[in-house]
Amino acid sequence: MKKEIEEKLLEWAEEYNNDKYFTEDPIIFPKHFAKLSSSEHYIQDIEIAAIFSAHFAWGRRSMIVRDCERLLEHMEWQPYKYVMSGDWRDDDTSIHRTIKWKDTAKICYNLKKFYENNTSLECLNIQDIRENIFNQKPDKKAANKKINMMRRWLVRDDKKVDLGIWKNTNPANLLIPLDVHVHRMATELSLITRTQKDIVTVEELSNIFGELFPNDPCKGDFALFGYGVTHK
Repeated sequence: MKKEIEEKLLEWAEEYNNDKYFTEDPIIFPKHFAKLSSSEHYIQDIEIAAIFSAHFAWGRRSMIVRDCERLLEHMEWQPYKYVMSGDWRDDDTSIHRTIKWKDTAKICYNLKKFYENNTSLECLNIQDIRENIFNQKPDKKAANKKINMMRRWLVRDDKKVDLGIWKNTNPANLLIPLDVHVHRMATELSLITRTQKDIVTVEELSNIFGELFPNDPCKGDFALFGYGVTHK
């Protein structure tokens, strides 16, 4: 990596790992519940809000935030109570782009089944969440951008943007959330050359950032965000 690129990535990571850039971002919903530390179901409310906020995280941020808010209003801002009630809206109407209410009901069913015997999703690995919570087919090559983003939110404890409520997961083992925008920015910076947006590219980029940000590869996510902001 060229020295000037390395210096810029370090600079952008510091600048954009800042809450002021994420006031209109889906992370605001799990953050809302994280502030309610006296809540009886503190961990579960945060996790459920994170699951759905990550699931809706494609498209314009304003649209994502709008539709997450619609869902949580339907839940009466009590996601754990709603999930455990078993009484979920279940129809073919769209809630966010191609995601229908019946899709959210399936996720609620899976979450209810999980929480009946567990207290936190932290015990699940990426494939567990993919298959057993999001109802997606097994795919060992998938980038799993949404899941890796959610894990970043819940594991990194930077006291700035991310929440850090999962204390038994090492941030060094997190993977970069790779979508088309992150891939494009990493390619423009010559960090990666692979065209496939798959787990191999995810691991390659995560390893690069692991060297640049020791024990915290996902800090590189903010560096790429910064590059996107400064090179629109």
